[in-house]
Amino acid sequence: MAQNRRKILLTGGSGGLGRLVAVQFLREGADVTVVSRTWVANGTTGVRHVGIDLATPAGMAEASALAASEQPDILVNMAGVQFFGPVEAQSWEEMFAGYMVNLVAPVSLCRACLPFMKRRNSGQIVNIGSIFGSIPLAHFATYSSAKAGLQAFSQALRRELVGTDIAVTYIAPRAVATGMLTPQIRKYAAATRMKVDAPGSVSKQIVSAINARRKETYIGLPENFFVRINALLPGLVDAAVRSGDRKVQRFFER
Repeated sequence: MAQNRRKILLTGGSGGLGRLVAVQFLREGADVTVVSRTWVANGTTGVRHVGIDLATPAGMAEASALAASEQPDILVNMAGVQFFGPVEAQSWEEMFAGYMVNLVAPVSLCRACLPFMKRRNSGQIVNIGSIFGSIPLAHFATYSSAKAGLQAFSQALRRELVGTDIAVTYIAPRAVATGMLTPQIRKYAAATRMKVDAPGSVSKQIVSAINARRKETYIGLPENFFVRINALLPGLVDAAVRSGDRKVQRFFER
């Protein structure tokens, strides 16, 4: 389904995955505005960029004001930051920024978009979560918990909007080969046999889910299956990941 000049507000569109999503929307004829801290055009001519740091209260207020002014047809909350390591090793600043960008900013932007979407009884809110939000993993505790919160918010908001033509789409990729995949996380992936997807494939699945206005999309097998197992029998998942967790603990031993 082509976007037909519909207005899209995309956060995090400067990353390896977000840039591909922005390009695909452009090809479909959408009017795309990207919110991110930095931007390099690099093949995305036609995208409007607004430099905002969503990790700060001031930045979040600025982004919310932008959303209220632009009144996009589709809001895509893709911006994300990730910390890998023991909880006690994460600085207060990193923890604060993680929850702000991964959870508080999407909620704030949704809040800014809902009044005008309700007035015209149309629109779509898209929250990009993570498989880690449904299968919380050791050493990704704050990231996993923020994404779990984003999933819960998406479900609650969808129920709140029953009877309207406003769609709420939650999309959860697994690990993607972007800048967030640091050398240490690559080492983790090798030790735990975690699969890593190519950004081109994931971006196509994200846009496809948005165009189809799907409620929830979980990308990747066997993770898609484990999401359901973890919801019903988390003890089984505990046992399945225990060996890998022990290997990873050695990364941080001194």
